[in-house]
Amino acid sequence: MELPKKYKHEFPYSYALGPFPAFELLNCRPESARAVYYREDFTQQDKLTALCKKLGVPCYCSQKALERISQKEACYAAGEFAKYGEKLCPGLPHVALVHPGDMGNLGTIERTVLGFGIRDLALIGGGADRWHPKAVRASMGALFRLRVQEFESFDEYLMEFGDNRDVFPFMLDGGRVLTPDTCPKSPLYTLVFGNESTGLPPEFQHYGQSLFIPQTAEVDSLNLAVAVSIGTYLFANQNGGAQ
Repeated sequence: MELPKKYKHEFPYSYALGPFPAFELLNCRPESARAVYYREDFTQQDKLTALCKKLGVPCYCSQKALERISQKEACYAAGEFAKYGEKLCPGLPHVALVHPGDMGNLGTIERTVLGFGIRDLALIGGGADRWHPKAVRASMGALFRLRVQEFESFDEYLMEFGDNRDVFPFMLDGGRVLTPDTCPKSPLYTLVFGNESTGLPPEFQHYGQSLFIPQTAEVDSLNLAVAVSIGTYLFANQNGGAQ
């Protein structure tokens, strides 16, 4: 067995670090799985090797491989997978992130929106590498259950998915305060969030009904993942969730 290489952005593959993300890879995206690695003292190795055998995925007991791809992080199992492309579902609600900058936030957001029933995530204008093992790990395998599509600009996104869709940009100067009582009803919507440091540019006021999550004056803004959590929960609760 040739030892795997430390992840680089330009590679056509990445790694799902940790037992749960590795199992999620095998259960949700077996066609993309290239290999699985585990430690000799991994307590679920029988389950893992049996599943790999069933799926025809190479499975290796190699602590050296895990140390190479996980660096300093303790890791008992990991999956190597090919990157893949996909399209959002036009008839379901979306969350759109405009130039997200933090891989940990990105992974946490993927896990959060899936937990509230949103399965379609648009990434606008580049930013954090969604395939980086840190982002995959933070998602706890949620990445493999989502449809994620990247766009150069929000206008490009709207060209493909804007018809009959309500757009709600979340902004510090939003025109409507968002609470459980004021959350809009919408049969088809997109919640739009900006970069952790800069938020959304002013022009997003013109894309739809801008929203503001009320907060005290003691903080300048909410963490991006927290804001997405609040917004997604309120909309899913108000509009019956998503499939």
